[in-house]
Amino acid sequence: MTATLERPAPPAPIAPARRRRRLPGPFDSLTLLIAAVLIGIVVVPLGRVLVRMFWVDGALTLDPIRRTLALPGLGSMLLDTLILVVASSALAFVIGVALAWLNERTNARMGLLTDALPLLPFLLPPVAGAVGWTMLLSPRAGLANSWLRDLLGLVGIDLREGPFDINSWYGLILVMAFYAVPFVFMNASAGLRNLDPALEEASRLAGASTWRTLRTVTLPATAPSLGAGFLLAVWFGIGMFSIPAIIGGPAGIDVISVRIVDLLTFTFPPQTDVAIGLSGFVVVFVGLAYWLQMRILRRGRYATLGGKGARARTLDLGKAKWPARVLVLGYVFVSTVLPVIALVLVSLNGFWTPNIRWDNLSFTAVTTAVFDDRTTLTALGNSLGLGLVGGLIGILGAAMISLYVARRRTALARGIDVAVKMPAAVSNMVIAVGILLVLAGTPFFLSGTLLILLIGYLALYLPQASIAADAAVSGVGKELPEASAVSGARPARTFGRVYLPLMVPGLVAGWALLFIRIVGDLTASAILAGTANPVVGFRILEVFTSGSFALLASLSTVLVAITATVLVLVLAYTRRMSKLGVSAGVGGVK
Repeated sequence: MTATLERPAPPAPIAPARRRRRLPGPFDSLTLLIAAVLIGIVVVPLGRVLVRMFWVDGALTLDPIRRTLALPGLGSMLLDTLILVVASSALAFVIGVALAWLNERTNARMGLLTDALPLLPFLLPPVAGAVGWTMLLSPRAGLANSWLRDLLGLVGIDLREGPFDINSWYGLILVMAFYAVPFVFMNASAGLRNLDPALEEASRLAGASTWRTLRTVTLPATAPSLGAGFLLAVWFGIGMFSIPAIIGGPAGIDVISVRIVDLLTFTFPPQTDVAIGLSGFVVVFVGLAYWLQMRILRRGRYATLGGKGARARTLDLGKAKWPARVLVLGYVFVSTVLPVIALVLVSLNGFWTPNIRWDNLSFTAVTTAVFDDRTTLTALGNSLGLGLVGGLIGILGAAMISLYVARRRTALARGIDVAVKMPAAVSNMVIAVGILLVLAGTPFFLSGTLLILLIGYLALYLPQASIAADAAVSGVGKELPEASAVSGARPARTFGRVYLPLMVPGLVAGWALLFIRIVGDLTASAILAGTANPVVGFRILEVFTSGSFALLASLSTVLVAITATVLVLVLAYTRRMSKLGVSAGVGGVK
């Protein structure tokens, strides 16, 4: 028996073959290469910023830190930044949680309408929104202020300016909060949907009121989701440039993001070392917010006990249902619709004045201001091209990575997934500064090119592309890909003939999100763009600085019209594809 056991060939020759079979094929190798490039354009610039703070010209030095600490007004700038970020994030937290609770737990819900309405600020580029609010609530020429003064004049109250001033602390905090609300709303809604409703039901049966149940059960149990939303609001606020520059600048509110852009773009020669030192403060702010969230989460235990069949009981608001709905619609009107109205009126009027001559409104003013100005037209063309190409590259690369992560449940795949989503945890301002350091000079010399802008946009908006691709991949079942693999199709053919057609609706929606974010970007544009490679965001900043308000409104209106058109077309396409998919599925079953 011993001889019989020793007769078979030893397993050693088989092991190399198994190892060879485990090596990634051509399609997986291409995916890993794309992942490495996309991760590299984030990690390398971020590392360069951190290294440059202590290592200059091949020697260890603290000179950038000393120059940063000696910057005039540093203390007041840090205090202004802290106040702005904390106050706007707190206000966004209250509004976002309230909207999510009304939508998920009460009969004030209006179906998909209340799912989508709080997210509308995502579709209005911040730079356009800031311009719209300036034209609404500027103390003297603001349209809304003028209309309010006329109404107050009817009751004997005579005001020469105001009553509101957008260039103030409350104006800046309010607009910043409007754009941070979607981050809180999405996370709070997800947390409420995943919460076991039996916990809330038990609290009510014990005699607790609705408010006490919300305060002692719902909010503590959804703390992880709420904390994530607040943290995203902080990250958004610390890296936002356009809103503080347009609204806070005239009010004398100095924040880090605006000062970094001034040092790199509007100072000659550029003070790169000081800008890098200020970027270090941004990293510290973000790190403190993350540390605070972790401490809060570690103090409690959170669990979801219900299964898929568990559904939360809808709270009947009674007579308060319609006032709650009006409150939601009013919020959307104030946060999104009002600034768009201001942009459209000023652009159609041809100049900014509170005395609108309604019979003279014409599209001629828009076409003349935008399409007859060569620089503006070039900037618009560059932004549209970068949006089309950057969105396509970003969403296809993210789709391949998401598919690899879904198919390969390994530590490498999980690490790639975390690294791809990492830019969401880092300020956009820091990444943009790092890209400028790495690519603007030797050996690449990409300063003043569209390529450096494309790389910057891909680095900043990679997490959004990854999340959209994850959703598209999760919608594809396992049966068809497995059938394709069994029939002998290679991974690349399965991706092109099975996965990609089924993922198209989700990928188109993801592309639209990237397109809108890239076309309306001002953070990367303010640092990486210039007169040689103008884009819409940089052009709006130039026009705002020069005071050409009619061109400013017209360009912002065109930007909103483009993003709205893309959104409508994508929604119509995805709805059509979903109907065709349902029909095909029914036909297949028959």
